[in-house]
Amino acid sequence: SFEENNVLGGCFLPNEVDLHQVIILPKAEWERMQGNLSSTTREAARVLAEKKEREEMHLRSKAAVKDWPNTIMGLAQRKLKAKKLREEKEEEERKLLDLEEAQFQAAKRKEAIDQAKTYLYYQNERVKGLHSALLLAEVLKERDAQVEFKKLKSDVNKKKEEEAERERKEAILREQEKAHQRYMNRQALCRHQLEQIREHKHQADLAKLEDKREGEQIQRLNRLYQMEILRKMEKEHEEKAERRRLYHEHVADQKIMKAVEEQKQMEEDDRIRAHFKAKQSIAKLMKEKEAEMRRLTQEHQDKIVRQLAAQMSEALKMEDDRLARDVAKKEAEQEKKNREKEAKKKAAIESIAEHRATVMKMKLEKEKEEKAESKKELNELLEKNRIYLEMEKAKKQKQRDANMEVQKIQIQQMAENQAKKQQEKQADLDYDAQKQLIALCREREFQNYAKQVIESESKTTHNLYPLLKASKDIIGLGCGPFSRGNKEINPGFQAQDVAETQLPYCS
Repeated sequence: SFEENNVLGGCFLPNEVDLHQVIILPKAEWERMQGNLSSTTREAARVLAEKKEREEMHLRSKAAVKDWPNTIMGLAQRKLKAKKLREEKEEEERKLLDLEEAQFQAAKRKEAIDQAKTYLYYQNERVKGLHSALLLAEVLKERDAQVEFKKLKSDVNKKKEEEAERERKEAILREQEKAHQRYMNRQALCRHQLEQIREHKHQADLAKLEDKREGEQIQRLNRLYQMEILRKMEKEHEEKAERRRLYHEHVADQKIMKAVEEQKQMEEDDRIRAHFKAKQSIAKLMKEKEAEMRRLTQEHQDKIVRQLAAQMSEALKMEDDRLARDVAKKEAEQEKKNREKEAKKKAAIESIAEHRATVMKMKLEKEKEEKAESKKELNELLEKNRIYLEMEKAKKQKQRDANMEVQKIQIQQMAENQAKKQQEKQADLDYDAQKQLIALCREREFQNYAKQVIESESKTTHNLYPLLKASKDIIGLGCGPFSRGNKEINPGFQAQDVAETQLPYCS
């Protein structure tokens, strides 16, 4: 800016400046030059300063009139503040009203709960019986009063006394009938509960029998499974022995056929030597057929070698019927080959010694190859047999481990069932003990209530026998009075005659 340039120009000089080359200007001249160069900048600074001054003046005006009460803004602020205070006051009043309403409703709920508890307590059979006894005591008291009144005025109100006596007797009879009905209802309820207990016990016995049958069924299935595995193993062992026997028979048959073939070959050689000199005349004809015979013989021998190799490699995989068919087929082919060979030998009786030597050499090579192939197949068969035995051994071990796991699981399940039954039995015992304790507590509470009633009535009458009898009647455990401390009602205390008129206690 202009001020910064002025300060720098007046106080500092750049480093390494030659003072002989510095031109010093007067301040007025320097300011004139700066004004000519920065007139635009100065104009912008002036506009900004004026704008800033106007904003500061506006803020001072707002701050000055903010607290004036006679302005429109001040009036609006006072109205908003008054409205806010009024709403807060109304909210406090509503909160007080809500609190009072909540307290009033809570009191009403408490009163309704107390009335309901009192009503349910009065609906108890024993309390009803006590109230009935109280009514009877009141009746007896009234009767005594009437007797006294009768003694004073025996002749004046005789008819009224008779009517009152009749009504009293009818009331007593009605009360006795009601008491008898309530007694019968209690007896029916007891019989129903006994039947339910017997039914539950019967269901438990049936469940135990079902569990026992299921355990026996599982054991029987396990034994059948083990027997089936043993039968399968025996069958596989028999099939394996049968295949081994058939293989040995096949090898023995091969050896016998080779011995027969060698014997026939020797006989053929003897015949050839016997007729060799006599058949030289047809040597030229045999030479023409010699090449064809060698070719056919070689093809036939190659074919036989391939067939034997295929038969030996598939011998262990075939079943009994397939092996029998293969043996019969091979015997037929051998017989056919022998017949063809005999025909060829008859036609080639006068073959040259070189052909015979070649044939003998080929036979020896063929026998060596067959022996090597038989040895190789025997080794393969032994290796397969070893692998099969190892697999069977592993399979048996695996089955044995699986059986052990099944037995462990069965033992664990039996232990869990036993523990569960023990827990259920203990829970039943705890429930019975708790029920007896609750019954004793309710009986104690009923006795206290009956004692209060008897003490109150003893002040006005001496006919307390019905009350004493009602207070000493014990229906049984679990049938005590309604407990005001609990929220539940024992089923033995629920009213059986809900339509009966309740007589409240009056001291």
